Amino acid sequence: MAASTQFRFASDNSLLIYFDQHISLDAHHRVAKFLRLLELHPVSGIVNLHPAYCSVLVKFDALKLRHDELEILLRPYLDRVDDESLPQSRNRKIPVCYGGEFGPDLQEVSDMHHLSTKQAIDLHVSASYIVYFLGFVPGFAYLGGLPDELVTPRLLAPRRKVPAGSVGIAGHQSGVYPFDTPGGWRLIGRTPLAMFRPDRAAMSFLSIGDRVSFTPISPDQFAALENE
Repeated sequence: MAASTQFRFASDNSLLIYFDQHISLDAHHRVAKFLRLLELHPVSGIVNLHPAYCSVLVKFDALKLRHDELEILLRPYLDRVDDESLPQSRNRKIPVCYGGEFGPDLQEVSDMHHLSTKQAIDLHVSASYIVYFLGFVPGFAYLGGLPDELVTPRLLAPRRKVPAGSVGIAGHQSGVYPFDTPGGWRLIGRTPLAMFRPDRAAMSFLSIGDRVSFTPISPDQFAALENE
């Protein structure tokens, strides 16, 4: 087990495992490998797993396990993390109509960074993003890899309603809202693709480890794809 790995009690029925104290691809890969090991070899008594950038929150049945017992059970998994392999990453392309009614914050983001809106769009589509984890609402993927030139703080006051498909940025992250929901990220565009559909075998369009790229489209193309 790597020296940077730490166990911490999170509640009476949860244990938090830190793989690092900083966001990095190495920490992300170790999180993903740990999840894969537990998927292949489940531990009785674990109820749910909640991955984040460099940690995993393990929820367990407190009637079956104690924190120290679970830690003992999980240490052999952590010893095997570095030797575990991950499936080939999927490449997912997301079409986006930038600016205007679809991206009401694009102009402000551009002005904050002394860019034209075209330069801001070009920067956003130039990056290759990775899905670090899903959370907030079902299907919301936290995407790392936003260019430094676009790093922007969240809104001071969140919107009460962000339309489904909205593409936002916050800090070093980008993401796509799967539902109409409150949100405080800066909205720069919108996609006609459904990020989450309960009638699909894979309900979420994105999964941990996916590589994501954005492609600009026109309002007419947005309407055509939305009506498919």
